[in-house]
Amino acid sequence: MPIDPPVLAQELFEAYKTGAEISEPPSRDAAFDLHAAYLTESALAALRTAVGSRPVGWKVGYANKAMWRVLKLDTLVWAHMYNETVHYAANGEANYALGAARAPKVEPEIVFRLKTPIASEGLDAAAALANVEWLAIGFEVIDCPFPNWQVKPTDFVAAFGLHVGLIVGEPMKVEAAAIPALVEQLAAFKVKVSKNGELVEEGAGKNSLRSPALCLAELGGAMLRARANAGVENSGRLAAGDLISSGTLTAGHLAQSGETWRADVEGLPLQALTVHLS
Repeated sequence: MPIDPPVLAQELFEAYKTGAEISEPPSRDAAFDLHAAYLTESALAALRTAVGSRPVGWKVGYANKAMWRVLKLDTLVWAHMYNETVHYAANGEANYALGAARAPKVEPEIVFRLKTPIASEGLDAAAALANVEWLAIGFEVIDCPFPNWQVKPTDFVAAFGLHVGLIVGEPMKVEAAAIPALVEQLAAFKVKVSKNGELVEEGAGKNSLRSPALCLAELGGAMLRARANAGVENSGRLAAGDLISSGTLTAGHLAQSGETWRADVEGLPLQALTVHLS
């Protein structure tokens, strides 16, 4: 039987709440394409909204063009974030409870907050940043409801974008006069990720579509293209006030309760972010 997006959404929603694992990803069905995946994600958003959640922005997946041909993608993919999944650090430090997560991973990302909608395709980094109120370093917490972290883009989209939480560091306001310098900084900065005081990996802004600002521009354009295609549900749009988690700057790293993770940024004037997991 073909996979029914509303039925799958209900199954994923229950698994999200309980931490249960789903034995097979929806990509087992060759007919389950990105259209069906976005229908599922839209149904999930409706389920969450019905119990009091409020969408506050979007997270990005597969922000690496080198992977697109292999995965038969022509752009990145996206999913909602919610008021109860986004948390803000105080003075660069936060506690985060992993809850029912099965095999959580942490990823450092640049987080943007929009002051104006992105309403045009083909923007360059500077034009994308003109719509940004502030940016910050963040840690996204992701989790996979399917065995062994085996996911394809359709599974990613359908399963909340694997998103369970986002911890946002100290924001840096984006001033118009600073945008030319910021364009260069976002393409060149580095981030050092450490666990319990030991370096785990060094990442860079170029790992997110050559720059998180270009990733933001691509997301806005991809959503607009999706809205222009008849029958594409949940295509979304980037609106004023949206938070955008713009793609990981390193590999995702398995994490567990009791660990302390820290992201130190070099080449951007952003305060380090430390997260204590419980």
